[in-house]
Amino acid sequence: MDERFERQADLVPQERLRELGATVIGVGAVGRQVALQLTAIGVRQIGLIDFDTVEATNITTQGYRAGDIGCAKVEATAAALRQLDPDVEVRPVQDRFRPRHETGEAVFCCVDSISARQAIWNSAGHLCGFWADGRMLGETIRVLTVAGQEGREHYPATLFEQSEAFVGRCTARSTIYAASITAGLMVHQFTRWLRGLPTDADVLLNLLAGEWNVLPETAAQAAEC
Repeated sequence: MDERFERQADLVPQERLRELGATVIGVGAVGRQVALQLTAIGVRQIGLIDFDTVEATNITTQGYRAGDIGCAKVEATAAALRQLDPDVEVRPVQDRFRPRHETGEAVFCCVDSISARQAIWNSAGHLCGFWADGRMLGETIRVLTVAGQEGREHYPATLFEQSEAFVGRCTARSTIYAASITAGLMVHQFTRWLRGLPTDADVLLNLLAGEWNVLPETAAQAAEC
């Protein structure tokens, strides 16, 4: 076994990751952290899909570097992943997600609107074995996972009309620590799936209130990033 992964060997089965491909759709605050964590646990093939470029505000809230400003987010993230692991196979696509884009067995949906989630789910949800959707507004986090029939029945109920989404002040929507926690919860559900353990269909975490709820059947409206 590669000695880089020795300390997580009992938690992340490397044999499952050798041929498994993962796709991160949206590499903003949450998606960039997901991509970095996937590389760190040993995912060998990672697709990145995002149309955006790096802006100054993305440095403090999304973990990009000053030298990345003006670069495509997928290219800047791909470079960061290769620094973590020169052998990782990264496929950056600078575009909005479209049905023609290939996705891996595991899909991490990290976009910033319900309508975009709906379109991606309709196109790619039935093609993947694992799906994680991370939603964040300020210090409120929701992670939805589809890794079995329960999730497939529950997830569509969370795709309410975009007009019903909670809109917060843009100056209080994102922090690097909340994004990292959101990404960590998504990757945690992924490793449970890899080990054949049950996953949580719906997790809601309010950092400020110190509240943690696992809601397997809720159709409650989530905070939006």
